[in-house]
Amino acid sequence: MRVDLPDGAHRTVAITNPDKVMFPSVGADKEERTKLDLARYYVAVDEAIMRTLDDRAVLLERYPNGVRGKSFFQKRIPDSAPDWLTTTTVETINGTPSRALVISDLAHVLWAANQGVLGLHVWQFRSAHPEDADEMRIDLDPSPGVTFDMTREAAGHTRDLLAEFGMVGFPKTTGSKGIHIYVRVEPGWDSFAVRGAVVALGRILAERHADLITDKWWKEERGERVFVDFNQNAPHKNMFGAWGVRPRVGAQVSTPFRWDELETIDPEACTIDTVPARLEEYGDPWELMDDAVCTITPLVERFAADLADGIPDAPWPPVYPKMPNEAPRVQPSRARKPD
Repeated sequence: MRVDLPDGAHRTVAITNPDKVMFPSVGADKEERTKLDLARYYVAVDEAIMRTLDDRAVLLERYPNGVRGKSFFQKRIPDSAPDWLTTTTVETINGTPSRALVISDLAHVLWAANQGVLGLHVWQFRSAHPEDADEMRIDLDPSPGVTFDMTREAAGHTRDLLAEFGMVGFPKTTGSKGIHIYVRVEPGWDSFAVRGAVVALGRILAERHADLITDKWWKEERGERVFVDFNQNAPHKNMFGAWGVRPRVGAQVSTPFRWDELETIDPEACTIDTVPARLEEYGDPWELMDDAVCTITPLVERFAADLADGIPDAPWPPVYPKMPNEAPRVQPSRARKPD
């Protein structure tokens, strides 16, 4: 497939085995969709997806034989990959380096699609400015028993709280049962600060809407509530990117939407068949995100005030080393009871 590049040149990306079935049951008629269909989808959403991916490193979730085949995550790009691919070095929290793909243009997306990638998991910084975590990502994760209507309600409360702090949130479906809300963050903040801001945000939401929203990290404490997953902002974490096609049999897309669609958006109906037409008719709901840069200072200060008041940091994921100010990282039901 021929791709026009930003500098006016073009590049041809080969789609091998174009008839390989990647998605077996798409739409009301349960039709098959192939690797070529996947590539054509990305061509159709070119400008929108590049707004979100440009100059960002990605972790690749590969399904070489389609969604019903075996899968694996690939962080490291091999030396045998085309020499025109842009890469950068990323490190885990423990300092392990790897050579990751950087999305510089649509040709990079198509190269990944040809590798059977069903999921571009995106780092929260641009490779040109790795010190700045410029996305605050609010992952509204429904616990078992939570309906999508409950998640919608939690998203509305999150939008309103962000507005109280002078922030603009941009929502998208996860392509499954949750909702992600993104905030473009001003330069100068690292991912530790952004995570702390979301910890503070989650605490306020959980306090105000205790029957609906929780900030409890341990699943046994969440109940049937929507969890604000603050750890999606931890250093070196990545999240499933906007406009990406999920590894589901129905080829659902993680789809940006407008706030006035919150009560009507149907994640199951947003697929590689329907999203291009939706984008053409309504435009890109995230088009102005880069013009809506926000400060997270009030939430960072709120998190710092909690620490000063003796409220410990929320638990970190188990793969991370013990962090300063973190509460004991032990499942509450297994914690030692006072004598």
